[in-house]
Amino acid sequence: MKSAENRFSGRPAVRNTAAIVLCAFALSGCTTIKGWFGGGKKDDGKPNEPTELTDITPSVKVDKIWSVNAGKGEERIGIRQGPAVADGRVYAAAVKGGVHAYDLQTGKQVWHFQPMRTDKDKKDKDIRLSGGPGAGDGLVVVGGLDGEVIALDAATGAQKWTAKVSNEVIAAPTIGLGMVFVRSNDGRVTAFDAASGERRWFWVHEVPMLTVRGNGSPTLGPGFVFVGNDDGTVSALSATDGRPTWDLPVAQPEGRSELDRMADVDGTPVLEGTTLYASSFKKQTIAIDAPSGRPMWVSEHGSVGRLGIASDRLVVSDPTGLVFGLDKSGGSALWQQPGLARRSLTGAAVQGDYAVVGDFDGYVHWLKLDNGEFAARARVGGKLLRAAPVVADGVLIVQNVEGELTAFKLQ
Repeated sequence: MKSAENRFSGRPAVRNTAAIVLCAFALSGCTTIKGWFGGGKKDDGKPNEPTELTDITPSVKVDKIWSVNAGKGEERIGIRQGPAVADGRVYAAAVKGGVHAYDLQTGKQVWHFQPMRTDKDKKDKDIRLSGGPGAGDGLVVVGGLDGEVIALDAATGAQKWTAKVSNEVIAAPTIGLGMVFVRSNDGRVTAFDAASGERRWFWVHEVPMLTVRGNGSPTLGPGFVFVGNDDGTVSALSATDGRPTWDLPVAQPEGRSELDRMADVDGTPVLEGTTLYASSFKKQTIAIDAPSGRPMWVSEHGSVGRLGIASDRLVVSDPTGLVFGLDKSGGSALWQQPGLARRSLTGAAVQGDYAVVGDFDGYVHWLKLDNGEFAARARVGGKLLRAAPVVADGVLIVQNVEGELTAFKLQ
């Protein structure tokens, strides 16, 4: 990658002066503010209502192999708290419930950590965990609603260090290159030394007046950090000192109102080889040559959450609930699945030959990667799913807003 020409200079944190939760993400089936205000119509004459699920004939058998509860508290604050998997363990956090480590195959609890406040003037001694966890390099790191950052030993759950950032953390910290990268909700990325917790650098990107409630985690490349921003851009930073290398729009924040201009890149960008994929709330997805920042293609289909990555295609679930399979080489739509419209979908994951998304009513849907047809369906507790499913070693994990974790395998 080429080096940045201009040196980074830190700026004060920019706070979002209009902190708005889209539809509070608690109004069942409401996926966008446009839908909330009546901006869409259905063919059946029932505008803005979630599409009713129809019976399907499963073409693959899905087995639930375990289910546990990691805690509560997310439902009313509009975040997308999901699990992380590393070295055969599932790590999960909850606003109220602390951090848990479970065995990936059995769901057996390995350890539990409950962080406590030391402030004497605080009546609630439990720290409200909202960001993460992130896991890797022997660490599990979580962030809090009051800007706390807590690093734990992945093997034992023992606390290794704590730090503080300038705003709430609702994205999972990213661990690698000897550092921990934390994105806070004021547009700031802070890098901490992984061993000591000492702050190494920070970088700030201005936050628009109105944004989607949610943040994607930073993505690491060889010596670089890629960040999706709330103004519809992706930035590449030097991992060593936070210097910006390039900045590229995924979607233009165009429109007459702040509402129309929302273009957040809230799903974590995905790096595959030297190609970076990023998607925007404004329904655009872009493939970028990561070393140079050169756009390779742009698709008119985008996601508010994480992209699903398969060998030859991407899967995006857009803000209206349409799911698309996109050709990796050019971004064209290979298929479209309209049967989940307005069901407030999660980002997508890929498990075997299937794309997987969750919805507002606790249903998990498996779609065939080759044509987008429904292949299977399961329900987990009947509570809203916000976080994208996570797949590791053939196991798919979902976490709902009540902290219930459920693991599935394909047969």
